[in-house]
Amino acid sequence: MTPKELELTTNQNCTALYFAAQSEIVTIAEEMVKKNRNLPSIFPDCIYNLPLFVAIVSTGNRDMVSYLYSVTPIDGLASADLMQLLMASISSDLYDTALKILDTLKLEHEEKKLLWDPLEMLARKPSEIIGNKSRPSVWEKCLNSCFRGRFCNKAMMQASAHHLVYCLWKELGDENFSSTAVQYHMQLLREAAQVGNVEFLVILIRSYPDLIWQVDVGYGTLFHVAIKHRQERVFNLIYEIGVLKGNLATVYEPKRSSDMLHLAGELPSSDRLNIVSGAALQMQRELLWFQEIEKIVPKSYVNMKNRKGKAPRDIFVKTHEELQKNGEKWMKGTANSCMLVAALIATVVFPAAFTVPGGNNQETGIPIFLESNWFTVFFISDAVAMLFSSSSILVFLSILTSRYTEKDFLVSLPRRLAIGLSTLLISIIGMLIAFTAACFLVFKGKTGVPIRIIVGAPAVPISLFVILHYALWLDIFRSAFCSKRFLFRSQNMLFKQAS
Repeated sequence: MTPKELELTTNQNCTALYFAAQSEIVTIAEEMVKKNRNLPSIFPDCIYNLPLFVAIVSTGNRDMVSYLYSVTPIDGLASADLMQLLMASISSDLYDTALKILDTLKLEHEEKKLLWDPLEMLARKPSEIIGNKSRPSVWEKCLNSCFRGRFCNKAMMQASAHHLVYCLWKELGDENFSSTAVQYHMQLLREAAQVGNVEFLVILIRSYPDLIWQVDVGYGTLFHVAIKHRQERVFNLIYEIGVLKGNLATVYEPKRSSDMLHLAGELPSSDRLNIVSGAALQMQRELLWFQEIEKIVPKSYVNMKNRKGKAPRDIFVKTHEELQKNGEKWMKGTANSCMLVAALIATVVFPAAFTVPGGNNQETGIPIFLESNWFTVFFISDAVAMLFSSSSILVFLSILTSRYTEKDFLVSLPRRLAIGLSTLLISIIGMLIAFTAACFLVFKGKTGVPIRIIVGAPAVPISLFVILHYALWLDIFRSAFCSKRFLFRSQNMLFKQAS
């Protein structure tokens, strides 16, 4: 095609480069631009027909976007078009490109209120602003440059997103203190607190500490929003303001006249409940939330009734009644299944102790392989399997016979389940080691038997058991032994210097 032909547009006013930008093949775009340098800046109808814009929106391919940005005369675009590019870059998680566009964007004082929209978009992206780094490290830059973004790309984007929030907030400048800014502040706080975007909140609060005290008519403070949506990382910021947290605890949610404890008594959405496995562990988590906030609010607020005449404890019992029943059902079902496995192991390993490999001497009754080291391994591992499977049965039996009160869900049941699963795993490992030792005793004289395969075989079921139950095990052990410490603690984020 000739340079002139490349400028031809379709009925939708799209050039050939527009379609090449969607292909993710940078070479095609490079060849087109070599023939006609004006192609990147041709968008007859609107900004949506700009090749750079479609590359950002349609694929988000970093190589294509980076190339088109380098050949597109960004400085010549109107402020409205640059704002569209900025929003599109944030939507596609291309924060390095968004930073470049923001540096180019020159807004008048009355136009700066447009920056609230990209800030609100960033407030909804908690996974993209992790950590407190506003700049990528030197080695991250080097690796990213050498391997064209294939390494450290996520770290680079997170650092860019962090810096983008800071730049947007700084760019607003005096707008933060105008009379109309309060509604934007609360919208940002609400959006960030709902999704747990604590890094975003820290950037804002460091430069404007009064945000902690702002109260929304429908949602209360950011801590009320965090409690309602069970965002513990956001709520943990309350521990960094010292004795003043008691003042925040007395603030009501204006819409329903509910304080923090009333909100903790309500059931959160299912997506927040399901962050831990099993209804029993979910019930424990809810109890921990209620008890923690009960410590923060003044004692006079513990039994205070809301507009509907209900105390926090009454609300909690009513809204969590179904969850408590489901927790009991889940715990009993898990205990029944595990106890069945433990009983099968005990049934197998008990007679194995008396019918030892190789048999006994007919005259003395002493096992033939008694002096062998593998016989010692066999007997010890068989005894371990027997003892721990029996212990597992008893632990799961205690779960089945529990009263299933709220107090049981808090500590007793999770710990019993953790102990029961641990003893069950040990009994499985002991049974498999006993099997391996028996194979060595019987076939050690036969060279044709693949001994190495026999040795490695027990690793397969053990690995499967751990891998398939990894998430459940992690939730159970965390809930059983470090749930309170893991959930509620000061993270020292507000007053920690950003790198």
